[in-house]
Amino acid sequence: MDTKAPPRIFSRQRRKAGYRRALVRQSQRDAARYVFDDMVEDVLDRLEFMRFEPAKVLVIGDWTGTLALSLRGRGSTVEEANVATIDEEVPLEGAPYDLIVSLASLDRVNDLPGALLHLRAALAEGGILIASIIGAGSLANLRRAMIAAEPDRPAPRMHPLVDNAAGSALMQRALFRRQVVDSRSLEVAFPSLDRLVSDLRDQGLTSSLSSAAPPLGKAALERARSTFLSTRNGNERVLENFEILTLTGWKD
Repeated sequence: MDTKAPPRIFSRQRRKAGYRRALVRQSQRDAARYVFDDMVEDVLDRLEFMRFEPAKVLVIGDWTGTLALSLRGRGSTVEEANVATIDEEVPLEGAPYDLIVSLASLDRVNDLPGALLHLRAALAEGGILIASIIGAGSLANLRRAMIAAEPDRPAPRMHPLVDNAAGSALMQRALFRRQVVDSRSLEVAFPSLDRLVSDLRDQGLTSSLSSAAPPLGKAALERARSTFLSTRNGNERVLENFEILTLTGWKD
């Protein structure tokens, strides 16, 4: 039996720091939250389509609080958790749950297969896991800009992301006998690289890599800005895509 620990790609402390900064930034009137608004709306639509009315729910990662509020309005008992209060890589307390929802959280754990196993174990029989993450088709212009900033030896600044095929394999490995993995695109227009980075910070979606890259120098930053703007449209905006990957699994 292979007991080798998974590689340490992400820093839990950096995830916590990013989450706390996002909460502070959200106190500002114009703070971005569109990624989470989209995820919450999608989860509610899925539950309505399935006509699923869970009695006991765990919501992980939704710092907006809107999903829990909506589910309570439908009669569910809801517990809320975030990166500061829960570690998905260890068994969950409070189980069993009829529904577990995870928003933009599982893509930044070191042992994703293990985390999915723990989430499945925390479900009641017939329970459902819905996990929405930022997928591999996201932020192509930002990635291009980061490579252009340091063409000779780019420092790791963006973490690896999961695609549909990998998501399906992970759900099967976590013993979900019934599972669906699908993706959708959320396209957002940006006037500058700085605005995109600001929006990511607003939503706690910046890098949580275990080794923090050094700040870009002035020349490297200008190369990144110029490369990002090279794809702007006639409205002087760069269209950036967030691929939202949703993993849905039933515990039979």
